[in-house]
Amino acid sequence: MARIVMDKKGSPPDVIVNGAGTINKNNKMWEVPSQEFDLVMDTNLKGTANVLRHFIPLILSTKSQEGIIVNMSSGWGRSGAALVAPYCASKWAIEGLTKSVAKELPQGMAVVALNPGVINTDMLASCFGASASLYQSPESWALKAATMILNLTPADNGASLSV
Repeated sequence: MARIVMDKKGSPPDVIVNGAGTINKNNKMWEVPSQEFDLVMDTNLKGTANVLRHFIPLILSTKSQEGIIVNMSSGWGRSGAALVAPYCASKWAIEGLTKSVAKELPQGMAVVALNPGVINTDMLASCFGASASLYQSPESWALKAATMILNLTPADNGASLSV
């Protein structure tokens, strides 16, 4: 994946939004099938880690060694919620992974954990049902998020932020 981006652009992106995300069906932790638990962890945590593992070396290989990486977290990655324990655990892991990687990066780079807030998506509908429509649309969120993300600097390294 990283090599494909490099082949097309010639250099790593200035900003990477690491947005892997899926959620388990509402269920008590002990009733979540192991395959579903693994899918949540493989997507949310391992997917995020793999993007870091592939793109950070490419950024470090450039002369400037500059770039911003945004790991998508969740409000549930900073608290807990019934019936979505695997999702919460995976997003808590994103928070810890981000804080740890931030300590390893050179000056000029930053990695942040970003809680997008509550957005009316299929994932939200899987948890909230019809009441998901009461929340902001992805389109209205994207305008706010893009402005915030594009204004991140290396001084934000290690931060846990919210849109």
